[in-house]
Amino acid sequence: MARKSGTPGISGAPRASGPPQRRGSWLLVALALLAGILLVRNAASHAGEGPPQPEPGAARLGTTTPPADPLARSVPRRVRIPELRVDAPLTRVGLDAEGWLDAPPPTERNLAGWFGGAVTPGERGTAVIDGHVDNAAGRAVFYGLGALKKGQHIEVDRADGRTAVFEIHGIEVAPKQNFPARRVYGDTGLPELRVITCGGTFSKRSGYAGNVVLYGLLTDVR
Repeated sequence: MARKSGTPGISGAPRASGPPQRRGSWLLVALALLAGILLVRNAASHAGEGPPQPEPGAARLGTTTPPADPLARSVPRRVRIPELRVDAPLTRVGLDAEGWLDAPPPTERNLAGWFGGAVTPGERGTAVIDGHVDNAAGRAVFYGLGALKKGQHIEVDRADGRTAVFEIHGIEVAPKQNFPARRVYGDTGLPELRVITCGGTFSKRSGYAGNVVLYGLLTDVR
């Protein structure tokens, strides 16, 4: 993912040690989500002709594959997307000082973040993973995210030794303005995953106009 030009640099991720304080902090985060302020920053960097964008119609949500049973909480360690040859470690991220979804350091091209204020991937609820689309050196971990299709899979390795497998059931470019926070972050009652990076049109003045958002449902556990 990349950031808007002229904004403060993204700080390093918070320490991943220790269990998060879920009750009070999650209430505040939930309010932020529904207010639409938990967005991924855009950046000044941009490489080549730009990253791929989702196909028309891919934003329509839905899958006929039944969900797997939810898992207990366990810290995610790696995210893998076979179709993109993505195999990246995960670090915990939170909210920055302005209420935006933080991200791994922009210099880390093959590092993704998991939002520690929500459920972990595989739990009942909506887990969130983000990462850079590019940086000053070129393509980053989620550059190809917009090329994925419904029915493909994302795998998350967890500290408990299990791998949560999510089937993609929707992918879209969500605009920064009027961001659909309720649809993206809302709890469906199922074990879901959102993977987010920057996308849409790009300008040197304001960066990317939106975020590529991938919707995944837990359908298998290995």
